[in-house]
Amino acid sequence: MGMTSLLFCGVSFALPLFVAADTCKDICMYNEIISEGQPFAFNCTCSSETNGAVNRTWYKTPSHSPISNNRHLRIHQEQTWLLFLPLALEDSGIYQCVIRNAHSCYRIAVNLTVFKKHWCDSSMEESPINSLDEFQQTLFIGKSGNLVCHLYFPDSCVLDSIKWYKGCEEIKAGKKYSPLRRMLLVDNIAAEDGGSYACSARLTHLGRHFTVRNYIAVDTKEVGSGAMIPNITYPKNNTIEVQLGSPLIVDCNITDTKENTNPRYWKVNNTLVDHYYKDSKRIQEGIETNVSLRNRILYTVNITFLEVKMEDYGRLFTCHAGVSAAYIILKRPAPDFRAYLIGGIMAFLLLVVSVLYIYNTFKIDIVLWYRSAFHTAQAPDDEKLYDAYVLYPKYQRKSQGHDVHTLVLKILPEVLEKQCGYKLFIFGRDEFPGQAVASVIDENIKLCRRLMVLVAPESSSFGFLKSLSEEQIAVYNALIQHGMKVILIELEKVKDYSTMPESIQYIRQKHGAIQWDGDFTEQSQCAKTKFWKKVRYHMPPRRYPASSSVQLLGHTPCNCTAGKCNAATGLITP
Repeated sequence: MGMTSLLFCGVSFALPLFVAADTCKDICMYNEIISEGQPFAFNCTCSSETNGAVNRTWYKTPSHSPISNNRHLRIHQEQTWLLFLPLALEDSGIYQCVIRNAHSCYRIAVNLTVFKKHWCDSSMEESPINSLDEFQQTLFIGKSGNLVCHLYFPDSCVLDSIKWYKGCEEIKAGKKYSPLRRMLLVDNIAAEDGGSYACSARLTHLGRHFTVRNYIAVDTKEVGSGAMIPNITYPKNNTIEVQLGSPLIVDCNITDTKENTNPRYWKVNNTLVDHYYKDSKRIQEGIETNVSLRNRILYTVNITFLEVKMEDYGRLFTCHAGVSAAYIILKRPAPDFRAYLIGGIMAFLLLVVSVLYIYNTFKIDIVLWYRSAFHTAQAPDDEKLYDAYVLYPKYQRKSQGHDVHTLVLKILPEVLEKQCGYKLFIFGRDEFPGQAVASVIDENIKLCRRLMVLVAPESSSFGFLKSLSEEQIAVYNALIQHGMKVILIELEKVKDYSTMPESIQYIRQKHGAIQWDGDFTEQSQCAKTKFWKKVRYHMPPRRYPASSSVQLLGHTPCNCTAGKCNAATGLITP
């Protein structure tokens, strides 16, 4: 606790120096006059020269031994503090704090005077020295003001049960007075409010209890015409956006003259914040701090919300400084539409990417399912008779072309015609005997919706498309005249298309190719396998006249079970 003192800071003043006399520089000296029987603490700080990593040690002159750090002793050093628990008359004397760092040594001295004082004892006559331990404070008549109880102790000392007195009578909270921790708020000050005041508190240190007391001499004055009204620079009757459940600290910044003793505090619902929330302590007023300027003082007193609740929104929390007041209102933050917009765009892009991925992965199954679910029974309007014209290589030796002929004349009709209901034109099977080859091809290619071309690596060795033939006419009509879609099927993997005719190279580059992955056994073919799904995907949708539906139902679709094909009634589905 710091009491009224005379501070003399200087360089080189005469004191008995017994500790490092030749090397330490005297920088500050304090005079402290304290009554016996109560705790007292003094912190070893004075000059900015002592900043940095330093070692502080307390001594009582003329002893060369440092004061003990044992916290259970009545007099001990606690960190940078010199602590008396409590003061005794024999403690009077000069105490020195020696401050050392790597390059220098400084010394602060405290001239401590301990005397007897009988508070509120009319039988004892006070000595003149008694007035020296009183703090001088001023209240201005007609205004509101506050008195401050100066209690300064290390963190190990817990202060509570603070009480205020005027003369010898305890002050109770009412319209006139409002005790607020270490402050006493005085409303509507009158001349008779001057006089002797005191504040007392219970101090607890390591389980032991003590009583500490401040004495305050209050003088009342009339407010001059040039008196300054406190200026609250923040808040400015503004709103603050804060999330529900989050903590919040709001500073109230006040500029006032040094002579004014205006009270500074926070209220809610016209009640002091600490009183309003005394049970939950969810919202508390902080300890006031101040910075001294040239002729004014900048005060800061904050309000702390440990957790913002719904009931706090829209409520006025008001900072008062004398006759000045300003409030804040809490409100929930407005929705961040940018975040929602970005999130919506990201979700939309993710959806699009997912849909595209799913479509690309299951495109064939989706298209086949759609065709099956939404097929039309109306007759086609393109005047085509066949769904595909099958173009395949011709081999000179029968042994070489056996598998190709099996695929073209047996497997393709079995799967695409019988199971799936398509109609194919296969040269060598569907033309009339005696017809000219060129006229047959030219006439029938116009009646087809697709051109199905089968190729194998050895196809180029047998003059495939080298001369005027069925193949050359079909490719010419498909690519040049009619713009037909082409289905290219590789019977075996073709590694080099450079030996193929240019028309086949063009088809491969533009339309791609389907790799045959089955065998040439008729019984093992099923329209639901991956290869046949690809072929059906490139084939046109099935559209047949309603009159032919009975005939189509007579086809034998394929249901694959354990790699075998079983007959069933009805058309094939995806």
